[in-house]
Order: sequence, then structure tokens, then C-alpha cells
Amino acid sequence: MDMPGSTGDPGPLLEPGEALDRLAAWKGRIDRLAADTKAMSDRLGDLRITAADDNRMVEVTIDAQGALLDIRLGRRAQQVEPEVLARTIMTTIHEARRRTADRAQEIIAETVGTESPAARAIAAQVGERLRDAAPAGDADARDRDGW
Repeated sequence: MDMPGSTGDPGPLLEPGEALDRLAAWKGRIDRLAADTKAMSDRLGDLRITAADDNRMVEVTIDAQGALLDIRLGRRAQQVEPEVLARTIMTTIHEARRRTADRAQEIIAETVGTESPAARAIAAQVGERLRDAAPAGDADARDRDGW
């Protein structure tokens, strides 16, 4: 037989009115969490970050997934070596992803908070995915055709 306070103890029986109040409060918390999660998803879906290098040679726009949405090259791009341009593009994309991770984590904190383990896990996953996406390729690596 389970003793009060033991692992198997479901606690005291509730009066019907008390049980309904607890269920209503629980449903309210679930509804609020669902609304907050939708707000987070909507805001992340709308997130776009644009970054440019210091010389304004390259400007890129990234979405919340880290996907490149747009790239613009300034006039100076025509005046530099291809390797310099490639490195500048990749560095600018990396910076945009870092800034996107920062903003996405702010959105998560503003909408679902940081108190729950699930919210912290989502924020960490977003940060890791975007920040750890190192620039692809090495501008100094070339195959026999010079690419």
C-alpha cells in the first residue's frame, strides 16, 4: 500500500469543482504555450538579416535557416582578385548567419521564454546550426583547372 507522499501516491482526491479549475488552468497554460510557439514560428519565418563587409563590396541577406536569399556586389567587386571576392562573400555570409543566430535567440526568448528546457534546447540548436555553419570551401584550395 502506498503511503502519502510516496512515489505512487497520486495526492489527495480533489472535489469536482477543484478538479475542473485545475484542468482549466492546465488548458490555459497549454493554450498560452501554443500561442507563444506560433508567434515564435511566425517571427522566425519572417526573419531576414542583411550584412555587408566593411568595404561595402558584398552585401548578403540570410533567412532564419541560414539560407542565402540575396547577394549584391558593389562596384569594387570588379576591382579585386577572384580569391579576395570569394573570401569576402563567405566571410559576409558567416557574419550574417552569426547575427541571424543572435536575433533568432532573442525572438525565442521574447516569445516562449528561456525558463523551460525545451525553449533552451531550441535556442541552443538554432545558435549551433547557424554559428557553426563555417564558410564552405577554402578559397586557397584549387583543383587542376584553377577553381
